[in-house]
Amino acid sequence: MVAKAVEKMILFYEGSVHDIEHFLKVWGYAKTIGELEGLDGDTQLTLELAAVAHDIACPLCRIKYGNTVGEHQQTEGIPLTKEFYSDFHLPEKQLERICYLVGRHHTYKDIDGLDYQILLEADFLVNASESQMSRRTIENFGKNVFRTETGRKLLSEIYQRCES
Repeated sequence: MVAKAVEKMILFYEGSVHDIEHFLKVWGYAKTIGELEGLDGDTQLTLELAAVAHDIACPLCRIKYGNTVGEHQQTEGIPLTKEFYSDFHLPEKQLERICYLVGRHHTYKDIDGLDYQILLEADFLVNASESQMSRRTIENFGKNVFRTETGRKLLSEIYQRCES
């Protein structure tokens, strides 16, 4: 099922290499962190499907708002995600959770589940590199947001030698 979502998302992005590579990296980190943190199968699937679609609103936001600010992504992402997964025949509760995660993946408070936590960590691991964040920003985010042992370890291993 995840492979089908990945294929569909690649087609959805219509050749936008940046968007395709970004979601693939976030999905890869989310999958890795979730598995190493021992998520149950349903939660892992929910996490991975949310990671695949987490930036689904970016193309629309670029057209509608001229940017991909997190607030816009979160607002526009929920209905797009619901439509994207409409032919996957997911249980309603699972689809609602996927949409919830996509609709909050730029909100760093009131994190109500390990799937949510991991999605934030996976997205940051990619954004830190893509946005060329400073060592101080990465360290502060790691200290204030990262909670999983695996996420913290990956953050440290990937960025311990980054330049300020």
